[in-house]
Amino acid sequence: METQNLELAQKEELLEKDDNELKVQLKRDPEVLQLVAKIDPKNQVSLLEFGREPANEISAFTGQVLNTIQSSSMEESSELLKQLGKIMDKFDKKDFVEKPSLMNKLFKKSEKLIEKLFNKYQTMGGEIDKVYAEITKYEAEMKKSTNTLEELYDQNFNYFMELEKYITAGELKLNQMRENLPKVEEKAQSGNQMALMELTTLQNAIEVLDQRIYDLEMAKQVSYQAAPQIRMLQRGNTKLIGKINSAFVTTIPIFKTGLINAIAAKRQSLVAQSMNELDKRTNEMLIRNANDISRQSVEIARSAGQPSIKIETIEQTWDTIMQGMTETRAIEEENTKMREEGRQRLEQLQQKYENMQRK
Repeated sequence: METQNLELAQKEELLEKDDNELKVQLKRDPEVLQLVAKIDPKNQVSLLEFGREPANEISAFTGQVLNTIQSSSMEESSELLKQLGKIMDKFDKKDFVEKPSLMNKLFKKSEKLIEKLFNKYQTMGGEIDKVYAEITKYEAEMKKSTNTLEELYDQNFNYFMELEKYITAGELKLNQMRENLPKVEEKAQSGNQMALMELTTLQNAIEVLDQRIYDLEMAKQVSYQAAPQIRMLQRGNTKLIGKINSAFVTTIPIFKTGLINAIAAKRQSLVAQSMNELDKRTNEMLIRNANDISRQSVEIARSAGQPSIKIETIEQTWDTIMQGMTETRAIEEENTKMREEGRQRLEQLQQKYENMQRK
């Protein structure tokens, strides 16, 4: 039975199959029959080491999963969210909707107001860029971690199937030896010295192989129980990736674009209002015809002062980012808890298997 190139659905189906049903298939597998043929009841060392390689690989594998969990930078992401929260708190919609006072309507004071506003949000934009870059890296890391877990899942499946093959081969050989036992006992009872030696060897082989099959069964259970743990970790990563993408990777550039447009619109509005004030003072000394021109200039200034992006849009993107931060923290807490539970469970399973190996 070739297991390396099976599709995911076939692997899931094999794991969910009844143990006896799977063994029936494996008993006809040429690879299993070859393993049976290689078992030598007279070689105690080979019996003790039967199935040793896949069993030891399972022990190393659980350590590999634990390292994957422990090497995650989940804790660092919380710091990123705190930084982003502090930056977003600097946003004040009043900066864009408040009308300038009478003193601020003069051109030079309007320029200073715009310069102050521009500096504030330029600094904010630079800080957002830094956090955005780190969030994007974190998203890439989560994707890489999810892919690594998928590779570990495939590796675990292969270990599971290898162990199942060794167990089935061991059981077939054990049945053969037990069926041959009465014949050897009968010869030994007749006083045949060679038969007595063969009987002792056969009884020892049955005992050792039976214990070895039990050890392999324990290793198989470690592999079987690791599969849902890996899937649980993957689901947590997937939810986190989705939230990061929707709340930050997509929304932050929109928020920044809205800020740029809002500042530009604010500049236009203040300049237009300042020019309007200057025109009004100048036109007091001009003729009525100049007043008509002044009114036209005011209308043009008002038209030019309308922002292309509404402040409500910026508010909405801000709310989306803040909500995303809250939901992401919740997901991270859930993932941290699941990872800790998974880590403890895998450690328990590995310890249980190692204890069985020492017996």
